[in-house]
Amino acid sequence: MKILIVGNGARESAIAAKFKNDSRITKMYFAKGNATTYELGQNVFEESVSGLRDFAIKERIDLTIVGPEAPLVEGIVDEFKAHNLKIFGPRKRTAELEGSKAFSKKFMQTHNIKTARALVFDAYQEAIDYVRQQKFPLVIKASGLAGGKGVVIADSLTEAESTIHKFMIERIYGDAGIQIVVEEYLRGFEASIIAFSNGEKLFPCIPVKDYKKAGSGDKGPNTGGMGAVAPSPEFTAEHMVDFENNILAPTLAGLHSQNIKFKGFIFFGLMVTANGTYLLEYNMRLGDPETQVILPLMENHLYDVIMDCLEGREVNLQFKDEKAVCLVLCSGGYPRNFETGFEIKNLEKVKHSQVLFAGARRSGDKILTSGGRVLSVVATGKSMEEARKKVYEDALSIKYDYQYYRDDIGKF
Repeated sequence: MKILIVGNGARESAIAAKFKNDSRITKMYFAKGNATTYELGQNVFEESVSGLRDFAIKERIDLTIVGPEAPLVEGIVDEFKAHNLKIFGPRKRTAELEGSKAFSKKFMQTHNIKTARALVFDAYQEAIDYVRQQKFPLVIKASGLAGGKGVVIADSLTEAESTIHKFMIERIYGDAGIQIVVEEYLRGFEASIIAFSNGEKLFPCIPVKDYKKAGSGDKGPNTGGMGAVAPSPEFTAEHMVDFENNILAPTLAGLHSQNIKFKGFIFFGLMVTANGTYLLEYNMRLGDPETQVILPLMENHLYDVIMDCLEGREVNLQFKDEKAVCLVLCSGGYPRNFETGFEIKNLEKVKHSQVLFAGARRSGDKILTSGGRVLSVVATGKSMEEARKKVYEDALSIKYDYQYYRDDIGKF
C-alpha cells in the first residue's frame, strides 16, 4: 500500500508517525515533506495540483491524504477523482467553507448554526463606516486564506481602521483580504474539535485546546499555533452536548440540504462563553498543532478510519484515557520576520517525547531550521502535568539559534 501525504508541517509528520508501524503501508511519499518525513519515507519536491496528480498516477499511489488547506481550495480532490485516484478530503466547492470566511459565515447563518453576529464587506469605505458606529473590541477577519494569521481582535477604532486598511488596501495577505468579515467579539475560551466525515455522518474526536497567540499568557499576534493539549480540560460534557446540538447537528443538516457529501476531515473552531458554545470557523482538514495531540491518543488505526469513511461505513473512534501535550518550538521573530538555516542540536538528548519536525530540513548529516514553526515536541501521560513535564524537560535539551517557545502550554 503506497500513501502520498501532501504537506510539510508537523501535522504531516504526526500523520506519518501514526502510519509508520502499520505493516500494510509499504511506502510513504511526502510533498514536499520535512526532516521527519525524510526519515519515514521519500520527500517529493512537487507542490502543484497537476504535478501531484501526475506523480500519483506514475507511482500508482493507493491513497492520498491532504494536510494543508491551499491544495484543497485549489481543487486537488476534484482533479484526483477525475483520474480515479483515491484521496481523502473535500472537493473545491466544499473547501470554500474554509477558503472563504464570508461563504462559511453565510452557511452558518443560513442553517441556524450558533455563531457570532457578523457582516461581510467587499468595499473598504463601507467597512470603515460600519466600525465607526460599533463598540469595541471587534473581530476583523480576512475572508480568504491567510495561514491562520488573518484574524485581528481590534480593541479600538484606530486599530480597527488600521487593520481594515492593511487587509483591503495594503493587502498584506494578498487577495485574502479583499473581502473581510467584521464580527462581534465573544469572551470565553477557545476549543477545537475535528471530525471525520464518511459522506453521511460526522464522527468527532476529543476536544483540543490550541494556543494561537505567539506570547505566553496569550499575548502578541496570532500564529498558526504555538502548542496544544488534549483532551481540553476546560471543555466539559455539557459543552459537548451544546456543541452537538447547536453546531454539529445543524452543520450536518446544512451539508445535506446543499447536497454536500464529502469524505474527509472537518475542523470546528469554537468559542465557549457564559452563554454557551459558538462556532468561530470551519477548517476542512486536520489542524496543526491539534493533530499532534489527537493522533497519539487515538487507539484506532488511522488507515482503517480513513478507509471506513471512504467506503461510507460507520466509525467508532476510541481514545486512550491519557493526556497529550504539544509544545511548538519556533524561530525567534515568528510570525513576523525571522531567520533560518541554523543547526538544530542535542536531539539525541530528548528522552521522554516525540520530536515532529515542521520548518526543518536535512542537509547532509545536519538538520537545519527552515521555517517559523520549527518543530513540535509531543508527549503523553496519565495526567496533564506529567505530559507537560516531559515536553518542557525535553525542550530544554534542544538547541538552535534564536529558538523561542511559550512557557505556559498545558498550564492550568
